Amino acid sequence: MPTESPRDEFDYVVVGGGTAGAVVAARLTEDPDVTVCVLEAGPSDVGDDNILRLTKWMALLESGYDWDYPVEPQENGNSFMRHARAKVLGGCSSHNSCIAFWAPAEDLDEWGSLGCTGWSAADCFPLYQRLETNDAPGDHHGRSGPVNIMSVPPNDPCGSALLEACAAAGIPTTPFNTGTTVKRGAHWFQINSRPDGTRSSASVSYLHPVIGKRPNLEIRTGLQAKRLLFDEGRRCAGVEYLHPDTIHSGSVSARREVIVSCGAIDSPKLLMLSGIGPAGHLRECGVEVRADSPGVGSHLQDHPEGVIMWEAKQPMVTSSTQWWEIGIFADTEPGLDRPDLMFHYGSVPFDLNTYRRGYPTTDNAFCLTPNVTRARSMGTVRLRTRDFRDKPKVDPRYFTDEHDVRVMTYGLRLAREIAAQAPMAEWAGAELAPGPDATTDDELFAYIRQTHNTVYHPAGTVRMGASDDADSPLDPQLRVKGVSGLRVADASIMPFLPAVNPCITTMMIGEKCADMIKAT
Repeated sequence: MPTESPRDEFDYVVVGGGTAGAVVAARLTEDPDVTVCVLEAGPSDVGDDNILRLTKWMALLESGYDWDYPVEPQENGNSFMRHARAKVLGGCSSHNSCIAFWAPAEDLDEWGSLGCTGWSAADCFPLYQRLETNDAPGDHHGRSGPVNIMSVPPNDPCGSALLEACAAAGIPTTPFNTGTTVKRGAHWFQINSRPDGTRSSASVSYLHPVIGKRPNLEIRTGLQAKRLLFDEGRRCAGVEYLHPDTIHSGSVSARREVIVSCGAIDSPKLLMLSGIGPAGHLRECGVEVRADSPGVGSHLQDHPEGVIMWEAKQPMVTSSTQWWEIGIFADTEPGLDRPDLMFHYGSVPFDLNTYRRGYPTTDNAFCLTPNVTRARSMGTVRLRTRDFRDKPKVDPRYFTDEHDVRVMTYGLRLAREIAAQAPMAEWAGAELAPGPDATTDDELFAYIRQTHNTVYHPAGTVRMGASDDADSPLDPQLRVKGVSGLRVADASIMPFLPAVNPCITTMMIGEKCADMIKAT
């Protein structure tokens, strides 16, 4: 029998089957009369235990599932650092440690106050409830959504001692995702995982249940988008992509809209390759300007992360849900309504950036990783050339704002204070990095700038804002200004990065985008 040729035209084309794109595609195709094509550059995650087993997530860094973007040389930061961006169905939700947070209400309300009408906590909290099946108490939690969110069981004795030490240092044991922002508190995380250890990523949660069951949904993997296609009326009409043979190109058309969901690095890259971005930069790269949008690729924000590591006096756990099971929040100055400092506790050594600088390591260690939750250093994503195959220039400009230096330095000192409390006496051995000799502000920051990492949370590079805000490429409906038929839905749309891990918020953005499209 002759095989049916793939359709070339759909109602909607979603570029990127990642943390938000998978959600958009699944929700739109709930209507059997709506057709959607998902273009994903990476492979499928179906049946791939390298992706699906959450305990394996650290092996995905700098692997074949990772775009592995180097950063530009940093004036005040670690120039060796790399940004992991997932190259697989499910995007970074298939690649990360699945730490699950509702964004603080204060963050979302501030989004709304910045001109993003419809994005306040009152608007967005019901979407978190819709997407989750959560095992935590509280009437606000969802019990029947596609994403399984579970509380980490307290099975790590060093972690339990750490929580007691936090309490002794004035940081109470406080559960997360209760509907109240934790400014100062520590607890076991919630994670988007199934009890059997399968990650509850956007692809597992939204796409796997419907693959092969919805004839109106077509998921095409292994296809990298080259550029967006426009008709003569400035309407986005489709996408050109590279075939898996890496030689020939194809295209797919959208009758209604194209939704770009490539993430905070690749979404601005694709827009700029398509002529939407800062006009001067595009011309320098030889790209014809379609819409002068200076905010595309600007306002890059992240959670920079330091590390302080101790040799453990006792054997550390040999099994875990995902090896980073506890979070600690703190406020470094009075009067804050949100925490400006967060730690992740790792029951493993984390010498990714310390070993190359000569710091000692061991197989039996634990660490705390202070990160600046509301970093003020802003960077950029820019084209390297007009060739879509070239990696973009990613310049986070880490620690170019003195606020971030102060908070991170405070974090190293607070970590030492916690580890010095009596409950950690049986666990905390020698401090391996930065080591007890680093005590002054200058010594601590010299260590930070050489060895810091990132929590891999780039955001804000195609941010939404008021319709008349020329510096915001998107309106509050996520529509790209200056053209029609085009939206963006991923972490790049955030006006600023929330104080917590943003994966579940990015899924919420997918839910919100689908709702807005359905309402048109």
